Amino acid sequence: MELASKYDPLNVESKWYDYWLKNDLFSSKPDGRQPYTVVIPPPNVTGVLHMGHMLNNTIQDILVRHARMEGKNACWVPGTDHASIATEAKVVNKLAKDGINKSDLSREDFLKHAWAWTDEHGGIILKQLRKLGCSCDWKRTAFTMDKERSESVIKVFCDLYDKGLIYRGVRMVNWDPSAQTALSDEEVIYKDEHSKLYYLKYYIAPEDQNKVQRKSDENVMHKDNKGYYAVVATTRPETIMGDSAMCVNPEDEKTTWLKNLHVIVPLVNRCIPVINDSYVDINFGTGCLKVTPAHDINDHALGLKHNLETIDIFNDDGTMSNAAGLYVGQDRMDVRKQISIDLEKAGLMESIEDYNNKVGYSERTNVPIEPKLSTQWFLKMQHFADIALEPVMKDDIEFYPKKYKNTYRHWLENIKDWCISRQLWWGHRIPAYYFKDIQGKNAIVVAENKEKALALATAINPNVTLADLQQESDCLDTWFSSWLWPISVFNGINEPDNEEIKYYYPTSDLVTGPDIIFFWVARMIMAGYEYRKNFPFKHVYFTGIVRDNLGRKMSKSLGNSPDPLELINKYGADGVRMGMMLCAPAGNDILFDESLCEQGRNFNNKIWNAFRLVKGWSVADIDQPKANKIATSWFDAKLKAVNIELEEQFKGYRISEALMTVYRLFWDEFSSWYLEMIKPQYGCPIDKKTYDATLRFFETLLKMLHPFMPFITEELWQHIFERGDGQSIMLERLTLQSPSEKEQKLVEQIESMKQIVSGIRTIRNQKNIAPKVELNFEIVGTNNFEQYNSVITKMANLKSINVVKEKSSDASAFMVETDSFAVPLGDLIDVDAEIKKLEKELLHLEGFLKGVTAKLSNANFVAHAPEAIIAKERKKQSDSEEKIAAIKADIEELKAK
Repeated sequence: MELASKYDPLNVESKWYDYWLKNDLFSSKPDGRQPYTVVIPPPNVTGVLHMGHMLNNTIQDILVRHARMEGKNACWVPGTDHASIATEAKVVNKLAKDGINKSDLSREDFLKHAWAWTDEHGGIILKQLRKLGCSCDWKRTAFTMDKERSESVIKVFCDLYDKGLIYRGVRMVNWDPSAQTALSDEEVIYKDEHSKLYYLKYYIAPEDQNKVQRKSDENVMHKDNKGYYAVVATTRPETIMGDSAMCVNPEDEKTTWLKNLHVIVPLVNRCIPVINDSYVDINFGTGCLKVTPAHDINDHALGLKHNLETIDIFNDDGTMSNAAGLYVGQDRMDVRKQISIDLEKAGLMESIEDYNNKVGYSERTNVPIEPKLSTQWFLKMQHFADIALEPVMKDDIEFYPKKYKNTYRHWLENIKDWCISRQLWWGHRIPAYYFKDIQGKNAIVVAENKEKALALATAINPNVTLADLQQESDCLDTWFSSWLWPISVFNGINEPDNEEIKYYYPTSDLVTGPDIIFFWVARMIMAGYEYRKNFPFKHVYFTGIVRDNLGRKMSKSLGNSPDPLELINKYGADGVRMGMMLCAPAGNDILFDESLCEQGRNFNNKIWNAFRLVKGWSVADIDQPKANKIATSWFDAKLKAVNIELEEQFKGYRISEALMTVYRLFWDEFSSWYLEMIKPQYGCPIDKKTYDATLRFFETLLKMLHPFMPFITEELWQHIFERGDGQSIMLERLTLQSPSEKEQKLVEQIESMKQIVSGIRTIRNQKNIAPKVELNFEIVGTNNFEQYNSVITKMANLKSINVVKEKSSDASAFMVETDSFAVPLGDLIDVDAEIKKLEKELLHLEGFLKGVTAKLSNANFVAHAPEAIIAKERKKQSDSEEKIAAIKADIEELKAK
């Protein structure tokens, strides 16, 4: 194959991805090798590729490709999540555009539309992942609502219900008025908001006004021409229609005058009692709390404790219900604005002030959630917390970075029951069936299907028929399917003893974001121990959040998130992968800058051009020069040493460091040093022994780079030697022995030799001596590097290396460790030009020193500046004085010539 003069990533990437698919190189079947299993965090079927996906899947692909090259049976299972809330919202919006209301459709008809939408849009993100180079076993693609996964979910629900771990009850839940469904606590995102605090007047009931008058000497009471009143501070005046009591702390002296009284709810004119409870914070607001049992979790607890009326003032869509009595049918946020106006007009608003607080938002629809009493299905979580905490604390399951162990522990130690029901049609319908028992009372059975439900029901009431059974209309929380993912993708729930689940489970690594540590990671661990008696994965690698270079989280709304596919088109997938990983240490946020992708593209070009350079040399069957023999021995040892470092970084999941290690090895060691050491003179051939070693080194470097940059490495690997059809670098083993003591010493000695060459090059640069000018070179004392003379001569362009007792008077000297070296300058430099350059530098340093000295002479600065700052300025002073003295000495020496 002919190698193009320039690297064209788009052509190369499409060619090799098609080749990998054609030859089925990503597929995995159980065999005698050690399995390496990764399950993809299933993206929503509504999703398209974003920067977070790019990061997460790049890391997964690196790990999978690395494992494959270790000889493991790598299996990366792809798939998507049905995303109940998000998908249903997409379908409802599409129907609305077509003039169809969901409410006008039957459940079955709506689901037909939902499946049609999913079939059209659901696979988009998986196709996009191919552009990134992801080596998933696409034949294993799973979907959380396909047949096997759906059967698994229903089977688990029935099992947990039979174990007494699932129950149905009326509880205060987080309600999403937009999606019109309950949410779990983990699906609520709390945001800081600039709100208002409204101080409302609750007048004492007319029949209690006389009771207050007997306490008129107390100065904490409020009174106007309408009578006495208490003041309540609230951020939600729209909820006053649901008030059923006012609560004060019995220990609060400023509210004792309210004891045993009744107050009138503003505008509503409902008379409610004043109750006493230590729950009220004496130091917050006025000390008077309005109690709305239907719309606050803590108020609900107070309501139960004090036997208060519960008034549900909101409809499911967030509008005011008939029970509110006022503003019926209006949206709650509109009511908040209007009621504050109406309260002002009625003289019932004491004051309004700015207030910062946290407000809970739906993680899915981004609307403020509404606490709401609702009949829902719950999973008891204490049992699962008990089995899932210890494995992480004992590092049976290892987190990277370790800091997330405390986050995990805190959640499990404060766990609440999981609300698993959702008021949606798209999802796994809860397998509960309602009917009448023999006495005509409501009864319920849970079964995998209607026929099994009938068998259970007839045991309770023999007269029940299939037609009598009414299935629960609610669906299960989406996470109730994805918590089974590492098991269900191998059908381990339906067939717990099948060959694949026994071979591939537990999986090896999970790569995910810390934002779903509770939603998904913890719950998968729970399900793993419940249904396989083992962890679902051994290691969890938490990625950070991708942010822009200003530290802002990337989002469409901010307009600061680039289109990943456009980046790939511009820089190539390998360039983008490298750009992402250069700034992606585990668990830390990623400050992404597009220039990193450019750096990745430049590295691709560097690799390409280095390969073209080597392939462009003519080869002859001649003796190997001594310099080349040293170079090949050194680089062989260097590869072995770096490979050990690389493997340790992979074991510690320091993926970003691993990339930098290979990057430096190729750019600095191979390109900048090794190729320069062996490069033949212009027009001359290279010896075959060196050339063969160089191709071998190049092949090893490509193997090291392949997990990070799969496309260019495949392209060049195929060009090194003639390969057979179906062969690929991804199936190659990277086996390097550890360097011997002799090789380790060689690597150390070459590092010192490189410093000598760099010292000579620095003198050339400082003295403006062209690289083509041959130099004499002096080694003062003993030549400890004699065996490397040939390499030093070639790399530094020397005409002689001389061992001297003292350096020449006109020589410029430098040290490497304890050895002294010098380059006699003689007529090589322009004395007048050098003096002018030094005098200019001297003038700059004297001006700088003057400023530092003035600062240190300022008594106010010395008295008040931190000690570290003063020490830094004194260091600047002493360094400048030393440099000035050295430059003056150099000038005098030059003038003496």
